Amino acid sequence: MELAIDTSSSATSVAVSHKGKLLASLTWQTVRNHTVELLPNLVYLLQQAEVELSSVDAIIVAKGPGSFNGLRVGISTAKGLAIALNIPLLGINTLETEAYAFAFTGLPLRPIRNAGREEIATALYRQRGNEWKCLEHENLTTVEALSHRIKQKTLFCGEIPPDLLNEIQKNIGKQALIAESNDLWRASTLVILGWQKLSEGEQDDPVKLQPLYLRPPHITKPRDRPPLLSPRVRAKSTKKWKCPN
Repeated sequence: MELAIDTSSSATSVAVSHKGKLLASLTWQTVRNHTVELLPNLVYLLQQAEVELSSVDAIIVAKGPGSFNGLRVGISTAKGLAIALNIPLLGINTLETEAYAFAFTGLPLRPIRNAGREEIATALYRQRGNEWKCLEHENLTTVEALSHRIKQKTLFCGEIPPDLLNEIQKNIGKQALIAESNDLWRASTLVILGWQKLSEGEQDDPVKLQPLYLRPPHITKPRDRPPLLSPRVRAKSTKKWKCPN
């Protein structure tokens, strides 16, 4: 049995499978609440599928790019389970998961995710015969810059918000084919792709696996604090002031 976890976006998924064949999945929308919702829903899924946690042989987790907090929660949970159960752990690129759902088309596949700051996260994949290839690794760019790299009909997929969709159609035109997005596909694609990679001997070290961030998280710098006074200065400053005669 394999247990899959995808917390890379607000559409969160957990799934259980047997040798890559999906047995049950659960997908729900969350608003930055992965910490509270993930484990209860994971327990609920296993109960409904009548699968004991002890029968799980491998953990598959989406490693990003995606939500900073979501990825941290999902990967921490996956690592904890893999270590506790002493079973293999495998992190899968979220963009690759979204592209693999359309591998059957044989087209160049361009998964897209909104990265903020007017940028997008993207990569390029293609299935040729029985060979699944990554032609361009994940990177940050803009739709305008990307339009200059599109030389043939390409299938765009993933969580593409309407404003980005309009921009893609405006800048790339007929070369851009838009795939219909469906959050329910991600769980099944994650287990299929994960099982294939596990079967080929791929796995990650639970200690070393980290979320795939394309830019460091935004951390607000603490405000400057006044320097601490030395004991002598502090003692002087606390002396009671007397009005001169």
